[in-house]
Amino acid sequence: MTARRQLDGTGLKRLHRQWRSRTGARVALILDGLGTPANVGSIARSAAAYRVDHVWLAGPTPPFEAAGAQRTALGTDRYLETTTVETTAAAVAAARAQGYRVVALELAEGAVPLHELGVDGDVCLVIGHEDHGVGKATLEACDAAAYLPQLGKVGSLNVAVATAIAVYELRRRAW
Repeated sequence: MTARRQLDGTGLKRLHRQWRSRTGARVALILDGLGTPANVGSIARSAAAYRVDHVWLAGPTPPFEAAGAQRTALGTDRYLETTTVETTAAAVAAARAQGYRVVALELAEGAVPLHELGVDGDVCLVIGHEDHGVGKATLEACDAAAYLPQLGKVGSLNVAVATAIAVYELRRRAW
């Protein structure tokens, strides 16, 4: 049996460099009026881990500097390019101007499972409020809507968990 050991710092850098070299398309996020700083911080940590290229904080979304966000982000927000905008419409326009296809992560009519969505190129996921989801006007402004299929009896996931799964899925498909 082969002995296994945890990677040291150099081993981790090599591993991460290998995966980065296999990753071409850009991924961005629009946080559409999220309400809980802890969720924003958790999203920052996942976004930094999966090299999200840009994060727009729209409307009343708490900033990464908020105390609750900092507790869960653990400083990883320093690796993210962020823009705070007054409205989600402004974030959608900015994402499109930068060449992103804008996709709402939402349980909505016409939404397709994320793993079945044709995603060639750069994608910006719109993540909605924990309770209310993506706003109606924002949903209509998106190029597509996708969801994460679930098998259990629970109807939804925590917004930070759903975001992490969705970003991972976009990266996995590129690999």
